[in-house]
Amino acid sequence: MIVLNGGSSSGKSGISRCLQAVLPDPWLALSVDTMVEALPASLRSSDAGITFAPDGQVDVGPAFQTLDAAWTEGIAAMARAGARVIVDDVFLGGAASQQRWQKALAGLEVLWVGVRCDSAVAAGREIARGDRVEGMAALQADVVHEGVVYDLVVDTTHTESLACAQAIAAHVRR
Repeated sequence: MIVLNGGSSSGKSGISRCLQAVLPDPWLALSVDTMVEALPASLRSSDAGITFAPDGQVDVGPAFQTLDAAWTEGIAAMARAGARVIVDDVFLGGAASQQRWQKALAGLEVLWVGVRCDSAVAAGREIARGDRVEGMAALQADVVHEGVVYDLVVDTTHTESLACAQAIAAHVRR
């Protein structure tokens, strides 16, 4: 397992795709974005599900938390069944989010990777993407890393996804 944690528009998805290209074996790439897209429409802007405030703040409710826990356990089950998995997540709860993953992934070999990006650069990417609430990248750039312990940290501010993926792949091969 490789767990990538970083704020919105920090470059996690690009790194995941590059990892799939540079790692010698097949790896599945799963993202919290996929989980959000899989939610019923009624939970995509609901206090019970997930809400995105105009300033970029993200809040999750009890129904989202229940489904997210199931999603996490499902990913862990795939890894236990032999799949190599890259997870692209946003630890909105910082250390508490990592602890939730650590509990689900207990007994598995996991590489914890922090994906950092200067908040101004991430904000520029956010605008260019056009599919995010403006302000999310700046709000998440640092908070998602609070109290999180990593095996490796990459910074996409000035480093392309491929170079970051190559650094991660070198760590995996050790």
